[in-house]
This record gives sequence, C-alpha cells and structure tokens, in this order.
Amino acid sequence: MQIDRLWTGARIATLDPSRPGLGVIEDATVAARDGRIAWVGPARDMPKCQVADRINVEGRWVTPGLVDCHTHLVYGGNRAHEFELRLAGASYEEIARAGGGILSTVKATRAASQDELISAALPRLEALMAEGVTTVEIKSGYGLDADTEARQLRAARSLGEARPVSVTTTFLGAHALPPEANGDKDAYIEGICTGMLPVIAREGIADAVDAFMEGIAFSGMQTARVFEVAKRLGLPVKLHADQLSNLGGASLAANYRALSADHLEYTDEEGVAAMAKAGTVAVLLPGAFYFIRERQKPPVELLRKHRVRIAIATDCNPGSSPLTSLLLAMNMAATLFRLTVEEIVAGVTREAAHALGRIREIGTLQVGKWCDLAIWNIDRLAALPYHMGLNPLHARIWRGQ
Repeated sequence: MQIDRLWTGARIATLDPSRPGLGVIEDATVAARDGRIAWVGPARDMPKCQVADRINVEGRWVTPGLVDCHTHLVYGGNRAHEFELRLAGASYEEIARAGGGILSTVKATRAASQDELISAALPRLEALMAEGVTTVEIKSGYGLDADTEARQLRAARSLGEARPVSVTTTFLGAHALPPEANGDKDAYIEGICTGMLPVIAREGIADAVDAFMEGIAFSGMQTARVFEVAKRLGLPVKLHADQLSNLGGASLAANYRALSADHLEYTDEEGVAAMAKAGTVAVLLPGAFYFIRERQKPPVELLRKHRVRIAIATDCNPGSSPLTSLLLAMNMAATLFRLTVEEIVAGVTREAAHALGRIREIGTLQVGKWCDLAIWNIDRLAALPYHMGLNPLHARIWRGQ
C-alpha cells in the first residue's frame, strides 16, 4: 500500500459510530492517500506500506476537523454602533426605527461588491480555521434581492477557493422583509419562489435552502411555500426554528425532512419527537442565546430523550452572534446548556456533518472520508470546551495537507 502521509503516536477520537463513545483509539495511526483516509487504527495493526511522509504527533489528541454548520459569514458593514446603543439602554425597536437592525446590514451588503464581501469575510473565516475548522456553512440572507443574494453565495463559494477549507452554501432569502416589499410578505415570498430560487438552483450556487420562521419574520405557510419549491428543485432544506416563540417550526422542518432545525429555544416535545422521526439534526447556537440575553434554553433533555442528534455552531452574524470562535461556542454549550464533553465534541464534528448532509465525506475518521484532522495540545478532550480564550490547536489538516 502506498501512503502519502502517516500520522503516528496519536490518541484519536474517531467519532466512528461503530465504536463506543467517541471512538477513542490509544497509540493510533492515521494514513492519508490522495487527500482521503486510507487507514486508521491502532499502530500495532497498521499494515506494511510505503510512506512518503511520516509525522509523529507525540501523544497529542487528534479529532476530525471541526465543522461549523451554521454561519452568516458573508455580509457588509457591522453593527458595533447598535451594540453600543443597546448598552446605553436603547431597545431593539428603537434601533430598528432609527434604521438599524437587519436592514442596516442589508443596506451595507447591497452596497458591497463581491470582492469587498470576500475581503470582509476572510478574517472571520481565518479565525475559525485557526481553531481547527475544516468545513464551514455560509448563508446568504443579507441581500433580500436576487442580485445581492447571488453575490453573497458566489462570495461564499470564492472563500472556499481562496483558502484550504470546505464551504457549503445556503440560500436564506426568506430571512427578513426588504423595505421595498412595503410590508407584503406573501408577495416577497412569491418572488423568492418564482424568481430567486429557480435562478440560484440553475446556477448551482446553493447547497441548501433556509428560512426564518418567526413572528418577526415569516409564517409557517410562507415557509412551507419556500420549502415546496426548494424540494422541487432538488435542494435540501433547513430552518431557523422556534428561537423566540413556538410556532411549530421544528415540526414543520421535520415534515420536510429538513437537514436541521436551528436555535429551538421554544420547541416542545411534539416538535422534538417529529425531528427524531425525520432524522432532523438539532443545531444549538449558544452564541446567539448569550449575546441577545435569551432566558429560554433549548430543550436539551427532550432532545436526549428522543435521541435527536445535537450539533453546535457559532451562528456568526453581525446582529445577534458576532462570534468567530467555535471553541468558545463549545464552552458556552457546556456552561449555558449543560451539554456533556461527549455531546460537545460530537456536536462540532459528526453531528455537524449530519446537519450539512455531508456525513459520507467528513465528520468522522473512517477510511474513504476526506482526511480532515485537528491535532490538539491537550491531555484530555474535556480541555477543548474547558478553556475560554486559549486555542490549543497544534495543527490543522485539510484533505491530507
């Protein structure tokens, strides 16, 4: 067997579901050929092979490369001034009436060229990569018109070409109502379904379709209209569900066999049970919970009871979660939502890969998958969510390099 690169002397959390727990192997070896995992297991069982490059990781922990499965990484401007106003006592409504809120980001994003969007997003992407992220999902949703939504998605695709990282893109035209819609949500949704979505699908710049189902955004009927068209065009769906109230978002997502339902603070047991039956992943976003000072926590015990997969993501966005650290999101998931170390490590690898529909390629260390690794200077896996502000990454491997 010919091997391009061999990592030896490792303690590996494979996340292989056929193994107990996190699939830990002591004194392990990982072999890569043509960017994919050619062999993984105990060093004593490694077959004889010719190795071009052999690396001793000296007892360090190795996990799959981290997966940030929910971000809004590409946008124009920032909302630091609004943050300052909120600290001074201004309400969300007051800021919105003054031209702030999501529409301020829409205005800045519409004014930005594709190159400007890429340039602004690169530092955010690089911050995630520096913590071991090898795959990131990036949503549109700050254009709210055909040209800008497509420009956001093309910028996201370009980020994956500019840096050694895998990018999946999600069309989120049903994020908010643009000012030119004059309050007519149904007409705007119809425009998404008959105008934006077919063009984006034809151009192949989106891997999935998302929507924000909430009282301040879109209703269940409007969301279902978008999902019907997405499914007809062959695009999987996901949903911002039940963040601020329970409008049945989790159940609706499950009805369309959504890849994931995200946020879920107000989801009830009926919604959780529906997600379990559909195989829809719960993506928890502790950064948003923290930043906007939410008090209603996601129903973690119900998710455990019904054995719903739990993923964790940054929700990096300018308004409610300006977070570019998946490691800090892991700590928040532990301290705020009381997730276990095992749930957290799985939540940013295997379960996050499920949330993107990419588990056949990434998320676990198994033969045939991309050789995406994170090598850590830690003595136990609990150190990953334990630290706040300390990055213990030793090396990040993307597709064997």
